Amino acid sequence: MNQSIELQRDFWDAWNASHREQRLGDVSLDQRRMIVGWLAELNCTDLDIIEVGCGAGWLCPSLKPFGRVTATDLSEHVLERARQRVPDVRFIAGDFMALDFGRAAFDVVVSVEVLSHVADHAAFVAKLNALLRPGGVLMLATQNRPILERFNTVEQPRPGNLRHWFDRDELAALLAPHFEVREITALTPVASKGPMRLIAGRQSKRALRAVLGRTVENALARAGFGWTLMALGKKRP
Repeated sequence: MNQSIELQRDFWDAWNASHREQRLGDVSLDQRRMIVGWLAELNCTDLDIIEVGCGAGWLCPSLKPFGRVTATDLSEHVLERARQRVPDVRFIAGDFMALDFGRAAFDVVVSVEVLSHVADHAAFVAKLNALLRPGGVLMLATQNRPILERFNTVEQPRPGNLRHWFDRDELAALLAPHFEVREITALTPVASKGPMRLIAGRQSKRALRAVLGRTVENALARAGFGWTLMALGKKRP
């Protein structure tokens, strides 16, 4: 099937309206927590930050305290609503691979769950790198392929939804030509099938958390059992 940009735009228009514009789940909240923590470690509030694939702009308010924020996504309709919710962010709609943001224009690139939905992963990562100034930082989240495939039931992609998940080693290899990979961490244990659902199923997690806090979840994430892979990289010289 020809997954044209127009078809992809239509899919994400509908998806954002029914998902990220309605609520944030544990996966998004954990992604936000880690990205904010990484930004805080930079100890700077004057950064030029670009979020690539910002969707409904749900992460942008958390980026703003650290500097000037540019955010881009396919859908003008979604971004128009985001502009109303999140002032003082420069939202730019269009195909990221075709847009010109200049070279070496940013200190930080953030991209959350976008990598698996692009046609050319190597070209995408290369462009993320080109946006960064010397010593710039990449903060990237993507789906953790083994966990989604083995322990979760995920509906098949619909027209316009490109999908290619990565495991930890594949992600590290993809980033390595352009970035010194400082960290790859799993986040948010989730299981909807198999024996792990007794620990990481939604209801089971809530019951365990009520007794043990996040002890079990944190242990599972350290072992690599998490919906998300979070990668922190520094632009290579």
